[in-house]
Amino acid sequence: MLNYELFTQIYMLKTKKSLTRIGLISDTHGWLDEEVYEHFKDCDEVWHAGDFGSFSINEDRLEDRYSYGDLFVQKFEQLFERKIIFRGVYGNIDTLELRAIYPEKLFFICEEVNIFMQHIGGYPGRYSKGVKEDLIAHKSGLFISGHSHILKIMYDQKLHCLHMNPGAAGKQGWHKMRTIVRFVIEGKEIKNCEVIELGERGKIN
Repeated sequence: MLNYELFTQIYMLKTKKSLTRIGLISDTHGWLDEEVYEHFKDCDEVWHAGDFGSFSINEDRLEDRYSYGDLFVQKFEQLFERKIIFRGVYGNIDTLELRAIYPEKLFFICEEVNIFMQHIGGYPGRYSKGVKEDLIAHKSGLFISGHSHILKIMYDQKLHCLHMNPGAAGKQGWHKMRTIVRFVIEGKEIKNCEVIELGERGKIN
């Protein structure tokens, strides 16, 4: 005789959608607010869209065996006692050491969405050279860039691809407000997008 309760549990496990909570940041230029960890505490992954600016986070020197991502993950795991995935691409100001760790272009899959990340990438209607071709070739559903220091979230109707630029989180540049983004990918859906303001750039000591 079939155990109905067990059958229900198995069915729910098979049909339940998984989801990934993502924290998106860019253009830190060697600076990271401590509150970023708190904003990203429920995230499963953190993605950095380039211009790290330094191996270290708010430090001048760091042993070569560590990368920016290593430091971020170590501190995150110390604070919240759980694992997190860190992904990133290098930006135009990043050192050769950082470029040896992070690629210029990053293609990967999160849940059921093809992701393409490149620091200098432009946006729908004004993509950087080669970006549109990469988006088409890899059937990207989400394109992430940085560089402009301008927060921008818009949908490309022609390519059926969402574009995100989280703006700049660091204290170097021309932006007025430092921003990061938090969102969720569930199956093929990209949802619950939140823009978080870290404060005015000019008010950092």
